[in-house]
Amino acid sequence: MIAATTTPAAVAAKAATATIPIVFESATDPVRFGLVASLSRPGGNVTGVTQTNAEVAPKLLELLHELLPTARLISLLINPTDPVLADTQTKNFLAAAQTLGVELHVFNASTDSDLDAVFAKLIQLRSSGLVISTDPFFTSRSEQLAAMATRNAVAAAYKGREFAAAGGLLSYGADITDTFRLAGAYTGRILKGDKPADLPVQQATKVELIINLKTAKALGITFPLTLLGRADEVIE
Repeated sequence: MIAATTTPAAVAAKAATATIPIVFESATDPVRFGLVASLSRPGGNVTGVTQTNAEVAPKLLELLHELLPTARLISLLINPTDPVLADTQTKNFLAAAQTLGVELHVFNASTDSDLDAVFAKLIQLRSSGLVISTDPFFTSRSEQLAAMATRNAVAAAYKGREFAAAGGLLSYGADITDTFRLAGAYTGRILKGDKPADLPVQQATKVELIINLKTAKALGITFPLTLLGRADEVIE
């Protein structure tokens, strides 16, 4: 059988075989990417676990606004190479910004040179913070983005714990350990004889808030006790 830990890997695996069982762990909608027919009835040889990023992602903006209550301009970083995902995330974040009464400036980036240009523009705009949308390109550059944000004195938030662990100010998103545990359980069931078509795609709902106080100190930011008290992990 095949275990795929990213959406592109799962899509490639499905294109390569229609008989070998595939278990995926994905941060995107598996139906939209054609991995399964539906969450409840996946059909075929593919099933797995999907994260609740569509619902959770706008929470990043809310948390950043709670940390920076006087901020009137916050920026959003989007990867435009997947137009459907980019449009969906942009709409969700813009709706959240309107509710919070915050102006949201959207930046596009899909290359390292794009990131350099974005941070240069952030300084010009005097944006109070930066929310990084869910995307494999950004995840693979968590350490780079964390360093760029701190170097440019930008309060930044991303969904993956790897971002906060690498020096990012805060992260809020699915507990990756939990999603892999669920995917592992499905792998075990399939190895014992269950068919992927009979195993509904699970939606991981456990999320975690991680705060990096070392970075906050470097940025001159003080986290309110109400926010610290909700953190699942505090890095000092």
